[in-house]
Amino acid sequence: MGQGRGRGGFPGSGLGGEVRAMPAENRNGLSADQKYEERFRAWMCPANVRFATPEAEKSYKQRAQRIKDVIELKKPDRIPVCPVVGFFPAKYAGITAREAMYDYEKLGAAWKKYHQDFLPDSLASCMLASPGNKVFEILDYRLYRWPGHGTPPDTPYQCVEGEYMREDEYDALIRDPSGYWMRFYLPRIFGALEAWGLLAPFTDLVEMPFTSPFLVPIGMPQVQRSFEALLEAGRAAVEWLQAVAAIDAEIMGTLGVPSVIGGFTKAPFDILGDTLRGTRGIMLDIYRRPGKLLEAMERLVPVAVEMGVRAATTSGNPIVFIPLHKGADGFLSRENFAKFYWPTLKAVLLGLIGEGLVPWVFVEGSYNQRLDFLADPDLPRGRIVWMFDQTDMVRVKELLGGVACFAGNVPVTVLKAGTPEEVRQYVRDLIEKVGQDGGFILATGGVVDDAEPENFRAMIEAGKEYGVYR
Repeated sequence: MGQGRGRGGFPGSGLGGEVRAMPAENRNGLSADQKYEERFRAWMCPANVRFATPEAEKSYKQRAQRIKDVIELKKPDRIPVCPVVGFFPAKYAGITAREAMYDYEKLGAAWKKYHQDFLPDSLASCMLASPGNKVFEILDYRLYRWPGHGTPPDTPYQCVEGEYMREDEYDALIRDPSGYWMRFYLPRIFGALEAWGLLAPFTDLVEMPFTSPFLVPIGMPQVQRSFEALLEAGRAAVEWLQAVAAIDAEIMGTLGVPSVIGGFTKAPFDILGDTLRGTRGIMLDIYRRPGKLLEAMERLVPVAVEMGVRAATTSGNPIVFIPLHKGADGFLSRENFAKFYWPTLKAVLLGLIGEGLVPWVFVEGSYNQRLDFLADPDLPRGRIVWMFDQTDMVRVKELLGGVACFAGNVPVTVLKAGTPEEVRQYVRDLIEKVGQDGGFILATGGVVDDAEPENFRAMIEAGKEYGVYR
């Protein structure tokens, strides 16, 4: 497996050398390809799903094989149809986004109705539409507003961007990312955890005489209240997970629809730019402290890889979702993308692939000015999915056809404001232009929170009708 040519080392080796991927061999001696096959075998026979009928199990395996084939650039029986939805199932079922987040019975009924009525090739996990509810309230989450708590009850949640990491804190982050998260970042985004700023680093526990001073802050009333809130939030999180996992498993078991998201991680630039430094902060850092920014991103590469590996291993699903937020044409110049965004993103991709996983990368916005980066010859053939939003799909086909699976890009705008015939024509044209040779997944260009049901149905039906390989 090739190595990146970007500035910096992997992991965290300063500013000289190359950004390197994690080794393809791990302790058990399996190669990346062997790990890939083992993970997909487990995904094909999910341990947590009890199939209601032999037909449901057969349908699940057919759809899962269809997706695996298309990732590997083969021609399955037809193009997989995998829309990415947020709160659309709630709206379709006549409930608000808030009800979907707080009422598990209504959530389950809405998501079951969506899958039964539209029958896509991939599961729209209800975990994405109800990512915490009571947990957010208990911890006084300040990073987001959510339905009925800062946004109207029938709207999605919304990030509250800010500089939650100060410009002079790069060294603290680089020295100890986990310690920084615990003692600086979390107290700023969770009101209930403000007292964690009083905690000492766990690395202070090196000898017996220093044990008592380390424990003193934990004995303070405000710190103890924060831990009590954390315990309460943990109980609420377990309640949430049990409810939504059961809903997902029932849908998979009755309809034979596999999930295509087994884990989640982010590009290092986005980890810093989204919710630590914020857009304004990181754009200034490119010019005011580029060395520290590069060093911090290198430090976050193994953190991002481990995040994706851990989640995918736990779920038994080898596909890791990565949304690209600040790499689009309108955010960075091509020069800055090449220097600050791509090298560490590439290292994360290679690290995940080296662990037998498939990155499913949501290329938000337009990448028309930097599409050639995605065809990097160091990225293994047939081991990644690029899902596009507004990029020219014909150009995507020219550069990625036969190199990597790509998906997209039915606009969410046409699903809301268009007509069924316009949707069908868009899908037909898209398939004729880019979907004839395999390696293509029909997907939406963005997350669907609101759409006209007849338009959504037209997309699914057109994809299945025109996407048949003959």
